[in-house]
Amino acid sequence: MTHDSWTDDEIVDRPRRGRGALAGAFVLVVIAGLYVAAAMYFGDRVPSDTRVGGVAIGGLTPDEAQSKLEKQLADEEAEPVVVDVAGKSVELEPADSGLGYDYEESVSGLTGFSLNPVDLVNHVRGGVEREVEVAVDEDALAAAVDEATDGMDVKPTEGKVALDGAKITKTASKPGLTVERDKVVEAIVEGWPSNRAIDAATTQPKPKLSQAEIDRFAKDDLAPLVSGPVTIKTTDPKASGADKTISFELTAEQLAAVVSIKNSQGKLSATVDEDKIQQSAVAAGKASGRFRPAQDATVQRNGRSFSVTPSSSGLELKAEGLGADIAAAMKKSGSERTVTARAQEAKPEFTTAEAKRTLPKEQISTFTTYLPDTGGVRTNNIKIAARQLDGAYVAPGETFSLNQLLGPRTPDKGYQKAGVIYAGRLTEDYGGGISQLSTTLFNAVFFSGAKIEEFHPHSFYISRYPEGREATISWPGVDNRFTNDTGAGILINASVNGDEVTVSFDGRKAYDKVEASKSARRNIVPPKKITDDKKGCVPQSPAPGFSVDITRTFIKGGSTVKSSTFTTTYIPQDDVTCTNP
Repeated sequence: MTHDSWTDDEIVDRPRRGRGALAGAFVLVVIAGLYVAAAMYFGDRVPSDTRVGGVAIGGLTPDEAQSKLEKQLADEEAEPVVVDVAGKSVELEPADSGLGYDYEESVSGLTGFSLNPVDLVNHVRGGVEREVEVAVDEDALAAAVDEATDGMDVKPTEGKVALDGAKITKTASKPGLTVERDKVVEAIVEGWPSNRAIDAATTQPKPKLSQAEIDRFAKDDLAPLVSGPVTIKTTDPKASGADKTISFELTAEQLAAVVSIKNSQGKLSATVDEDKIQQSAVAAGKASGRFRPAQDATVQRNGRSFSVTPSSSGLELKAEGLGADIAAAMKKSGSERTVTARAQEAKPEFTTAEAKRTLPKEQISTFTTYLPDTGGVRTNNIKIAARQLDGAYVAPGETFSLNQLLGPRTPDKGYQKAGVIYAGRLTEDYGGGISQLSTTLFNAVFFSGAKIEEFHPHSFYISRYPEGREATISWPGVDNRFTNDTGAGILINASVNGDEVTVSFDGRKAYDKVEASKSARRNIVPPKKITDDKKGCVPQSPAPGFSVDITRTFIKGGSTVKSSTFTTTYIPQDDVTCTNP
C-alpha cells in the first residue's frame, strides 16, 4: 500500500493512542509516589494494635513508644525478686541487683522504611505482640545474691553424748545448709521477669557424727560404765570374824566423774581416768571408817625436858593397780562389778625412834618484836595466831608453812579487822597485825640456821621491824615457809607478854652462831604527798623507799662456814592526808 492510499481516519487515530499511554504512565507515577509516601509514613510508626509487655504502643513513634513503656512498666520493673531459702525469704531490688527492662531494645525493629508490600500491609493491619526485652548484669546480680544470703549458710550441728552425773544425755546431730548461689543466679536469669519468686537451690552438708554412732556409743560403750556402783573388797589382817572383811562402794556418780568422751572424726570413744578413780577409791575407803591413818610421833616440852608421844601404824588401801582394776570392772555387769583389793600397813612419816633420836636439846634461836598497842584488835589478832603457832613441831627435813598452819583469818576464829598494807596504802582486813608474828618467826628462822624457803617483806618499811629482815603474810598466796635442815627436830614456842611478841626455837644447834649484817641504804625514792577524800582512807606518815642488802653468816668452830645475801626493796610510804570525815 502506498502512502497515498492512507485514509483520513488512520491519519487521525495514531496521535490519540500516544496521549493515552502518557496518561497511564502519569497515574502509575502518582500511585508509586503515594505508595512511597505511605511506606515512609508507616515506616516511622509502630504498627497499629502492637503491644509490648501488654502495653499498647501502635501508631507511636519509637521515642513515644519507649516513653510510654517506661511510664507504664516502671512499677512492674521495680517489683522485687523474692528468694526463698529453706522457708526464709529475702528480697532483691532489681535496680540494685543488675536487673532492668531494655525499653529501647523492646521497640527495636518495629519501625523502619520498607517498599515490601507485605511490610506495608502489616503496618496497616498491625497486631504485633511481644514481651519486653530485659538487661541483666550477672556480676551485679551474683553480688546482690551473695549479700542477701550472707549468713544464711548453717554449719552442720555435731551431736554429742554427755554425762550429767550418771545420767546419759544425747544431743542429736543435724545437717547444715549451704545456699547454691550460682544456681540461684541462674534461676533468676532464666525466669526473670515473668518469675519473681525463686526457690533457692540448697544442699545439706552432713555432720561427721551420725545419729547411728551416737545411739550405738551411748548404748554399747557408755551405758555399761555407769550402770551401777563398783564394789571394792579387801581384808583387815589384824581383825577377825565379820570385821575382817572390808567392803565399800564407788557410786555410779563417782564412776561417771572420771569418764571422758572423745569425738574423733565422727567416732565416739570413752576413756576412764584410772589415776582419778584410784584416788576416788582411796578417799572412799577412808570415808568408810574401816581404814586407820598412821599417827606421827609428837614432841612436847615438859619444863626443861621433852617427851615423845609414840607414833602408831594404821591400815590403808594399796593403791597400786587399783585404778586399772576398777576401770575393767566398770565394763561388766551385775556381781562382776566387784574388785578385790589389797590392804597394807600405813606407816607414820615421823616415827617414835626418829623423834627420840632428834629430840631438841636446847634453844637454838629466839627473837622478840614490840607491840605499838597492847590493847587493840591488832594485838588480839596476834595473840590468836601465836597460840596456834605455839607448840608446833617441825621434824627434820620437814617444810613448815605459816599459812598452812593458821589457815584463813576469819571472824569465826576470833580475828578482827585491823591495819594491813594493800597496793602501797594502809587499809583494814581480818587478821591485820599478824605480820608482826610472821616477822618475829622469820627472824627466829634466820638465826636458827634453818633454810629459808619463802618470805615477803612489807611494801614499805615499818620502823618497829629489823630493816630488811621482816616478812608479811596474807592468805592464801603470801606465805612464810622454811625447811628444817638442822638435823634435829624444832619445837616452836610463841607467846605475847605485855608489849613483847617472842618466837623461840628449841632444837639442836647446827652452827655455833648465825649473824646478820646490813648494807647502807641505796636507791632512795622520796614519798609523794597525797590528799584523799575517799571513804575509808587511812592517813600515812611519809617515809622514803630504798633498797638494802642483808647478809646471813653461818659460824662454826670459830670460822665462817658459809654466808648468803638477799636484797630487800621498799617502796616509799606516801604522805597521805584524809579529808573525808
